[in-house]
Amino acid sequence: MFPSRPFPVRFSPLPSRALAACLLGGLLGTVSPAQAEEAASNQRWVSDSLNTYVRSGPTDGYRIVGTLTSGEKVELLRTQGDYSQVRSESGNTVWIPSRDLQSVPGQAERLPQLEQKVADLTAELKGIDDAWKARVQGMQETLDSRKQLIEELQAARSALDAELTSTRSQLRDAQAQLGNEQQQVLMRYMVYGGSIAGAGLLLGLILPTMLRVRRKRNDQWV
Repeated sequence: MFPSRPFPVRFSPLPSRALAACLLGGLLGTVSPAQAEEAASNQRWVSDSLNTYVRSGPTDGYRIVGTLTSGEKVELLRTQGDYSQVRSESGNTVWIPSRDLQSVPGQAERLPQLEQKVADLTAELKGIDDAWKARVQGMQETLDSRKQLIEELQAARSALDAELTSTRSQLRDAQAQLGNEQQQVLMRYMVYGGSIAGAGLLLGLILPTMLRVRRKRNDQWV
């Protein structure tokens, strides 16, 4: 048997911290093992579920020499049967059931890291929320400016439509007036042409008669 060494009996002095660790138990399940702090191969932690008794040897027949606080960090020296020999942070070497050891830090040790992670995530979420609010505000301002521009364009289009309608009406009036003037000009040309034709016809009828009369007179004088 290993010689027994004095080992002080210790109990957890921070029940409130253990309670906080229990409250964050659900969060612990979401933490990836790859993200936890990697421990050296010979480091172990006392299970979070209890304050375990430790003995002076590797079987239940050895006397109890104290307890280790749940979550306490110890150094694994060797394993024999169902027990493991560990060295506590105070330097005492004792035996503890191997089932009461775990290879990852306990909740009490991880609690500050988790609290810091929660704080970081909260700050990150707040930053995302602020950025999203700023983006939404910018989009709203852009939407308002575009809406105002659309209203201005619609008003300008309505004015142009009214002006186009007025211009078309004036064009129709001008075309009608031009048609009337063309008809009047055509009538004048027709009257003028008819007058010339009539005068020519009359001259054609009168001129031979006048020539015959003149010849007769000339004949009489001779």
